[in-house]
Amino acid sequence: MENTTSQQLRGVSTMAAAMFFLPMMDAIAKWLSTVDNLPPATVTLSRFVVQTTLTLLIVLAITGTGSLTPVKLWGNLFRGFLMGIGSLCFFAAIKYMPLADAMAVFFVEPLMLTLLSALILKEQVGWRRWVAVAIGFVGTLIVIQPSWELFGWVSLLPLGTATLFAIYLILNRRYGDADTPLVMQLYAGVGGTVTVAVALLLGQLFDVSDMTFDVPLGGLSWFLLFTIGAIATGGHLLVVQASRLAPASFLAPFQYLEIVMAVIIGLVVFNEFPSASKWFGIAIIISSGAYVVWREGKNRQEPEPAYN
Repeated sequence: MENTTSQQLRGVSTMAAAMFFLPMMDAIAKWLSTVDNLPPATVTLSRFVVQTTLTLLIVLAITGTGSLTPVKLWGNLFRGFLMGIGSLCFFAAIKYMPLADAMAVFFVEPLMLTLLSALILKEQVGWRRWVAVAIGFVGTLIVIQPSWELFGWVSLLPLGTATLFAIYLILNRRYGDADTPLVMQLYAGVGGTVTVAVALLLGQLFDVSDMTFDVPLGGLSWFLLFTIGAIATGGHLLVVQASRLAPASFLAPFQYLEIVMAVIIGLVVFNEFPSASKWFGIAIIISSGAYVVWREGKNRQEPEPAYN
């Protein structure tokens, strides 16, 4: 019992560390797009190029070239496609939206995961979780509504990211037993890199300013672009490690530390602070999402009656 408790505490500490670092990646992306005037697509491409390169080096150092061939190549590349589009949407959103607002809308993801799991995987979802999903979407609307008046369709981009990431997680369930997490992350990085590169070409062709490539002018910008990829690599590896140490239902509430960190960074760096109504919406989203994940974890331990 003590060993299990100790392992779960290490898992919580690891997840908390990931939630501390990952919002820094988003803050740097916002800084690069608003202060250094780099297009969000350029920032996103850098994130995936650096992440893929670092992951490749880690895989080679740990297992050598023998494990570079994935069992589910196209599935992992498609996961990268989803992450590429999702990251583009989120980095474009935070160029215009407050960081905490975008992060709060993104955290509708556990609710989207429940919805899509029922629709795509035909998983049984009881009435309690359906109610929690509905309440969570009400919270999302509370956060989005003021942003919609200011930013229009841009305010929906984090919701698109949440939907794509939920599908990404569904594919993780499907392919997780076939390849190691490092190999899955490597080829997802390759898929993301190719996806963003194609998006850049289309953006250049149709003259979409946020979807073009621009060369950073200063050394600090180059350093920050590398840092984004490094944080993405380290943060996601920490999440994977935390998931191996403790059950997802136990870790889920600690993922919402990312919103707290985003609020702190937004206030200190960008002088942003959510309004009272947005705090209310954030509280609803967190409560609903945490309940859904907790309920799912409980039902994995014991079958869920049809009336639950």
